[in-house]
This record gives sequence, C-alpha cells and structure tokens, in this order.
Amino acid sequence: MTGTPAVVAPVGAMLGEGPVWIGDALWFVDIKAPCVYRLGGDGDVTRWAAPAPIGWVMPSAGGGLVAGLKTGIHRFDPTDGSFSARIEVEPELPDNRLNDAVVGPDGSLWFGSMDDSEAQASGRFYRLSDGQVSDTGLPPAVVTNGPAISPDGRTLYVTDTFAGTIGQADISDDGSLGPLRPFVTIDKSDGYPDGPTVDADGCVWTGLFGGWSARRYDPAGALIETVRFPVANVTKIAFGGADLRTAYATTAKLALDAAALDAQPLAGHLFAFDAGVAGVPVNAISSRQER
Repeated sequence: MTGTPAVVAPVGAMLGEGPVWIGDALWFVDIKAPCVYRLGGDGDVTRWAAPAPIGWVMPSAGGGLVAGLKTGIHRFDPTDGSFSARIEVEPELPDNRLNDAVVGPDGSLWFGSMDDSEAQASGRFYRLSDGQVSDTGLPPAVVTNGPAISPDGRTLYVTDTFAGTIGQADISDDGSLGPLRPFVTIDKSDGYPDGPTVDADGCVWTGLFGGWSARRYDPAGALIETVRFPVANVTKIAFGGADLRTAYATTAKLALDAAALDAQPLAGHLFAFDAGVAGVPVNAISSRQER
C-alpha cells in the first residue's frame, strides 16, 4: 500500500509537470509560468526562468540537460540558466507547444505536442532518433500526454487527455510502432488522464487532472490502486530517491477559480509519497540524437 501524499516543495505552480529523477535530485517544470525547478536531497528548491512555455527536461548522455519548449528542443545549462536552440519542431504550427516526453532504452526521445490554447486537434507524437524528428503516425489529439515506455522497452503508452484514453502500441526494433490499441478509458466524471509513468512491475500510473487522485493500472489495464490527493489537478508521477521507491507528483492551479483556490491552498505544490513499488531508472538521451 502507498503512503499519504505530502508537500515536499511548496512552489504553487500554475501547471506543474514533467517530474524526473536525475542523479540525486527531482527536476520538474511549470509550463504556464515558464521555469525549471530542482528539488535537491537536502530539500532545497532551485528555480530557473525559461524563455517560453516548457514541458520537460531530460538528461543527456553527453552531460547536461535537454528541454522541450514551445519553440522546440533546446539544451539547458543550469550553471548559468541558459537555453540554446537545437531542433525546431512544428514551425508551421506556431500555436503548438511541446508537452510531455520519455527517453527509451536506446536513448531515443519520444515526445508529444499540443495546441497551447487546447482548442485544435493539432497535437502529434514524435520520436527523435539519430538527430531526426519523425512523426510516429499515431492519431492527432488536442492534448497529448506521455509517452511512457514499459520496462522491457517493447510497449509505448500514449494518452489522449480530452478523450480520456490511454492507448498502447508495440515498439519494433527499428523504433516503428505497431497499431494503437486501447489500454484504459477513464470516465470524465473521474477526471482527465494526464502524464503516464511506468513502474518496475510494468504497471502504469497516471495523474488525473480534475480527479483529486493518481491511479495505478496493471499491465492488462485493470485498476489496482488509487492514491487520493488534497488537490484536484494531479498532473504526473515520477519515481525517485536512492531506491526509486518515492513517488513524486506535480500538481496545478490551472483552471481553478478563486473559490477553488481558497479551498485548495496546496494546489500547484510538489507532493511525495511512499509508492510501495520501485520505479524504472530514467534513461539519458543519446548524444547522437542532438546533432
């Protein structure tokens, strides 16, 4: 059984997202008040402003961090807080932004885009491999979330948030995908599935935006656990700590009116709880991906 979520970083994010354990610290972002956060092992929080809406940071095998911004894929240097553009994504869709990502066992980067105003189904899922960004061919969505990858690297999970669905597809040796098939459908009365994460047992966790909780599904898609939160908008789970058994959860103040904010003073903070299961170590982006 899991522990009770408690605040570990009172940042009050407008749209907290992208938690990832890198080295000995938990990194995450605020998309709408664009910045990068680092929660160190001593509990100290460091903040860097970002020049555009930012969906995630990931480690690079060559050292440093790679970031997904509205303006494309950048290198991020926390020593001076600088961002340097590397790869432009969807230049023909200036209203889109990058939203969520995962790194595969081979060092390739899988990520999604979305309409920043959440109106058009212009979001797509992409793969960055050998320095080239390619469309995965998965269906477009208004709000994409994920991807997440199974521990054996053979299954990709993707979320269509507004549709309330998490789908899955087989990953071939060359990185191409098999047909998308249903994994989980969540009723809108229970909230909207946000960022998915996979644990060491192959179970899929998802935050529920507007659902006051995070859920854990077994590899067959059966709901096996629900973790309740004192805030409505739970965005994504990440595993960290020395044994990867601490679950961190980003949350959001976005879409909460004044009355809801008064009733949820912890909205937007970073939470942690004992997951009762280990996570999967985060892969680094292969240095050949950024050429």
